[in-house]
Amino acid sequence: MALTIDFSGRVALITGGTKGVGRGIARRFADAGATVVVCARNLPDDLPADWTAFAVDLREPDEATGMIDAIVERFGRLDMLVNNAGGSPPSDTSTASANFAQKIVAVNLFSAMWCSQAANRHMQNQADGGSIVNIGSVSAERPAPTVAAYGAAKAGLANYTRTTGQEWLPKVRVNLVTVGMVRTELAHLHYGDEEGVRRTGAQIPIGRLAWPEEIGDACVYLSSPLASYVSGATIEVHGGGDWPPFLDTPFRDTGRA
Repeated sequence: MALTIDFSGRVALITGGTKGVGRGIARRFADAGATVVVCARNLPDDLPADWTAFAVDLREPDEATGMIDAIVERFGRLDMLVNNAGGSPPSDTSTASANFAQKIVAVNLFSAMWCSQAANRHMQNQADGGSIVNIGSVSAERPAPTVAAYGAAKAGLANYTRTTGQEWLPKVRVNLVTVGMVRTELAHLHYGDEEGVRRTGAQIPIGRLAWPEEIGDACVYLSSPLASYVSGATIEVHGGGDWPPFLDTPFRDTGRA
């Protein structure tokens, strides 16, 4: 019998699901038959007609909780949550303001906490529980120059995942997808023109940047029965990770023994 993932009759919320990585994730849940709900502070006008969208600021716990309560009231359940909302513009670590750092931590860590708490409350009362997937970053695992607050927030999210991935069992599984570089509609802001995208991708062992839907594939797997014994875990979707710079350094005989 072929393995299939069928989310028919299931409701999935993807935060920040209106563009970029989040939209790619939402498309893959829709491909699997889920009822898709997305949210963002500002909603575009080109979302699929069968998606439900909320305009919310997830940094505010009351807005996050109110949205999830509204989803359950409308659809009768919430089966899957993907905490994707986040990001950070570059900033000099030595001069970044307290206000800037607080906003970055709020959108990348606290928003996931508020949504997860609200979703868990409902999922614990569902016969078949639910799944939460947090979107992390390779910046949590290495130095993150110019995005220090972002890296710190994502590191916190990784620990939050491991903790809730134990505490909320057996009804609710919580996992993390650690994301590397992804080609989105805003890639040019980070990597420049097409040549810049190509050269950046060439530095990754797999030879290219990820597509948003490839991040979605990992989220769909972790949310499915195929991952029924997986919780508190991390899947790294980064094309093999960064190529170690020392491998590109020519060997030089220093004359030392």
